[in-house]
Amino acid sequence: MFKPIRWKTLPRDFAVIQIGFALFGLAIAMLIHANLGTNPWVMLSVALSDILGLSVGTITVLVGFSVLAVALIMRERVGWGTLSNILFIGPWTDLFLWLIPSVTDSWLMQGAMLLASILIMGMATGIYIGVDAGAGPRDTLMLAVQRGTGWSLRRARGTIELCVFVAGWLLGGPFGIGTIVVALLIGPAVQWGFRLFKVQRAAPAVAERPFVNT
Repeated sequence: MFKPIRWKTLPRDFAVIQIGFALFGLAIAMLIHANLGTNPWVMLSVALSDILGLSVGTITVLVGFSVLAVALIMRERVGWGTLSNILFIGPWTDLFLWLIPSVTDSWLMQGAMLLASILIMGMATGIYIGVDAGAGPRDTLMLAVQRGTGWSLRRARGTIELCVFVAGWLLGGPFGIGTIVVALLIGPAVQWGFRLFKVQRAAPAVAERPFVNT
């Protein structure tokens, strides 16, 4: 169930992947505090945070473990990067939510924060995938669903994202124009991140996914 660990390069890989996770946390915090809407997984985390009174980062960790549990039940393999993804992106998100002010009265600043968050998320994806330490929990679930149903990766991810979007929206998550902008631009941003960091791994799970969220 667990992919082998490359012990010789583990310290370096861990340091590099932490940079990716920190950038992910920064991107999520900027996306939330731009107040223009977020992607489905962040919508769900923010909605549950408001309902349960827990921080967004804590909810991100709990949701990540829940998603991973489902994927493991479906017998999908995971790597140490999968567990690190769950454990570290949430705390990084909380840190940057504390450091970055929320903006509600400047369309120019809000738009800049939204676009910057997408760009940073693309960079973070290039760094994280480049380490090749295992897919994130949401991608792991996508692979499990694809293998279990025989669907294409695009259909499996799209179905998951739709279910999460509906849940987040019904629970009062932040939906807005930013949700649409992220959907349209995250793919090109990830491709740019791959080129920037010369990621050679041609993983369909990444190339076809419509949203990227840890």
